[in-house]
Amino acid sequence: MKTIGLIGGMSWESTITYYEILNREVVSALGGFHSSKILMYNVDFDELEANMSSGNWDGNARILSDAAKRLEGAGADFIVIATNTMHKLVPQIEKEIKIPILHIADATAKAIRRDGIKKVALLGTKFTMTQNFIKDKLKAAGLEVLLPGEKDIELVNDVIFNELCLGKVLDSSRREYQRIIAYLKEQGAEGVILGCTEIGMLIRQKDSLLPVYDTTIIHAKEAARLALKYEAGVMHVFDARYLCPVRIG
Repeated sequence: MKTIGLIGGMSWESTITYYEILNREVVSALGGFHSSKILMYNVDFDELEANMSSGNWDGNARILSDAAKRLEGAGADFIVIATNTMHKLVPQIEKEIKIPILHIADATAKAIRRDGIKKVALLGTKFTMTQNFIKDKLKAAGLEVLLPGEKDIELVNDVIFNELCLGKVLDSSRREYQRIIAYLKEQGAEGVILGCTEIGMLIRQKDSLLPVYDTTIIHAKEAARLALKYEAGVMHVFDARYLCPVRIG
């Protein structure tokens, strides 16, 4: 089994979900007393949030590159960054390490394409929705990406940082997200990406008019699949379950 280098803490609430899924997927595949081999570096999100607010992305690149190098040095086989927004910095982090990074947008696009969806709504932080580091990956996979209007982009972002990242899950915010999803469905969206690792705390499949693609769950499942895909002649330790579309419920 390969060792996963998990960069967590952005926020720690969603990192718990990664840890749980990674272990559940491994025990589901291998049974018995098995669990996932994980090295985790948990950053202090307050430092990264301050850098985001001031536009100091180079500061965040240094923090995450240091985390990745520590994980590589400790024996990780590949890196998983447990957040969407910080994938903006993947090109800078990749320059500092020799092991690969499993990109959250690549994993998500693969799951969506398996379901035959072509037009998808994207919810996430303002950075994720308005910048291109996630959207370009989705578009390169042949997907058309729809976004909320400007005011709703601000609303989605505010709920993430002022509520979900602080562990607050409010019914009033869920209703607002549902309204936005319904609007995007009217615009032609065939599915909705929960493109922030905290949104799954608020929106599940039962809350959405559209098929939900939770990047946290998709990313973690793909990481477990890769960790189990070790070489033994031509045999790989995973089965058809890990190749099925990820439809969140």
